[in-house]
Amino acid sequence: MIQKTLSEIVRKAYGEGRRLVAPLMGFPGLRLTGSTVKLAQQNYGEHYGVLRALVEAFKPDIVFPLMDLSVEANALGRYTVFPKQDSATVVKEHFDIAELTMQRQINISFDTRLLGYVETMKLMSIGFPKEVLRGAYVIGPYSLAGLIMGTEDAAMATVMDPDKLTALCEFTTEKIQEYVRLLIGAGAQLICILEPSAVMLGPGQFEQFSSRFVRHINNSCKYADVASVYHTCGNTMHLIEKMVESQVDAISLDSPEAGIDLPAVADRVDGEVILFGNMNPTGAILTSTAEAVAHDVMQLLKAMEPYPNFVLSTGCDLPQETPFENIRTFMNTGRDYRIGSCDR
Repeated sequence: MIQKTLSEIVRKAYGEGRRLVAPLMGFPGLRLTGSTVKLAQQNYGEHYGVLRALVEAFKPDIVFPLMDLSVEANALGRYTVFPKQDSATVVKEHFDIAELTMQRQINISFDTRLLGYVETMKLMSIGFPKEVLRGAYVIGPYSLAGLIMGTEDAAMATVMDPDKLTALCEFTTEKIQEYVRLLIGAGAQLICILEPSAVMLGPGQFEQFSSRFVRHINNSCKYADVASVYHTCGNTMHLIEKMVESQVDAISLDSPEAGIDLPAVADRVDGEVILFGNMNPTGAILTSTAEAVAHDVMQLLKAMEPYPNFVLSTGCDLPQETPFENIRTFMNTGRDYRIGSCDR
């Protein structure tokens, strides 16, 4: 019953003087197996092999699949490009709100690519050690609306045509919930809702077009005793309270370089809300030495030491070319750190 115990798991670790260590990573595993983005995202056996290699190499406390924002849009028939070495991209097409009548009839549970992620989760559920929590990604309602109608058009619609955008977000929420139920049935213990496009919204718009719909998705998780995580990219300091109001179990935030002051966030939120973050995925861990990575991780751990509700993670998914030595240093520094052992 993960939804009821995620906070307990995190706090138990804190009581033992340690932190859960769970970087958002999937793509570096491609180099462990010699696979490609296209192959792993379209072959669930290959995808599972990539994730298994990551688990065996680094032993994270939580593991997520390769981050992919195109799954739901592709399942709804939007034009999607599949490069060999990069994530799939949804190409902007003309959108008419009248299309929703037809698209509501699409049963995304029959989409082969979406089912590939469900099958990957089944293999994760069977093949990973029980102490490794299994996470899954879904896109957020507003970000999916942006892929369907175009990101710029969605942003314009928040002001010029909010009723149209609301109708689209209601539709995207329905389809995301269908996907969530499939992932939960396959064994997902955490559902991470990716809402990168919403960073451009003000608090009122964020609530109107994202967080109130995420609350519905969270309810689907709650009924199944599965934890929910709300992830945004960029500087979302102005949106923290709205994210928490969606009643998710955790929020996952971007790096200090993006503008996120994680200790300040911890002071603003209820201690029951778990905070994932927030090492810069394109900073020292990608471009510098193991010593620099250890320094940055230690600084973050020391800054967050007073807060029991913290999971050491990255601000977003690690790039494929992230050096293995740096990932290992991130993991080892996090695992070796003992709360109260250093002067702050």
